[in-house]
Amino acid sequence: MRRQLSRRLTALAGIAVLGLTAACGTSADDASGETLIISGVPAEEGTDLSNTYEPLMKMLEDELDMKVEFQPATSYAAVIEGQRSGKIHIAQYGPLAYYQAKQSGSDLSLLGAMVKKDGAEPGYLSYGVVPADSDIETIEDFAGKKLCFVDVSSTSGYLYPVKGLLDAGIEMDDWEQIEAGGHDASALSVANGTCDAGFALDSMIETTLIEKGDLKDGDLRVVWKSDIIPEAPITIYNGLDKELREKIVEIWKTKANQDYLVEKGYCKEGECDLTDQRIWGWQPVEETYYDSLVDVCDATQAAACKAS
Repeated sequence: MRRQLSRRLTALAGIAVLGLTAACGTSADDASGETLIISGVPAEEGTDLSNTYEPLMKMLEDELDMKVEFQPATSYAAVIEGQRSGKIHIAQYGPLAYYQAKQSGSDLSLLGAMVKKDGAEPGYLSYGVVPADSDIETIEDFAGKKLCFVDVSSTSGYLYPVKGLLDAGIEMDDWEQIEAGGHDASALSVANGTCDAGFALDSMIETTLIEKGDLKDGDLRVVWKSDIIPEAPITIYNGLDKELREKIVEIWKTKANQDYLVEKGYCKEGECDLTDQRIWGWQPVEETYYDSLVDVCDATQAAACKAS
């Protein structure tokens, strides 16, 4: 069945788009009058992602001799629709949103998956957390509780947590569900008592919120960890001019990373974390890397897994 599903997903095309489009009613800086549009949804609520993509965008402008812009988005649904209509061209997705985009027939291909360090295996975890002084000890104790999720299109903030709840013997919807809107908001809502427990990606709990001073080490207690989740992908729009698309694919393999961007002066060492997840760059992966999403969607029958 997995082999059949992999073929089905491949046939439906790629995701997060890196595309080229004529500037819509505005003059572009490059000679061709075209602009490459990048988009994504922040992991931290309210984050300005354009700043975190700036070194990458400058490098692409130089390499491609064309204008590159970042288009903010507040939901993956908006990014999927923008790519499907050809108005967004490079997009960073969560794994579930990538699955959704392919299910919807978006004509996209993978550029790579996020990695925190050069040579690292892509992958991350979802954490189930409670306040440090909570009586909750395991995910089995989440039954009947008020739970914070990120949103229903979040892989680590909804899909894998729901599978974890079902695996723990908790019936679907045997909890009060709150969608916090961001991984940071979900975790902070648990810390301030808005939710009895909640879910967020591992780095948000372990480093991001602590480094920002929003949480102290020990404010939250991890009582559940998911299986390894395929890392978030970035993709390219297949409707691009073939020569341009092939050039972008090659650039992504060797130049869309901290080492190259620091070496060429696009950012400074120690200040070159890419995206709001503070990654080193992206590593090429095959379509089959995301097969486990099919299994989780089959297990949960989540509405978010179905094409719109």
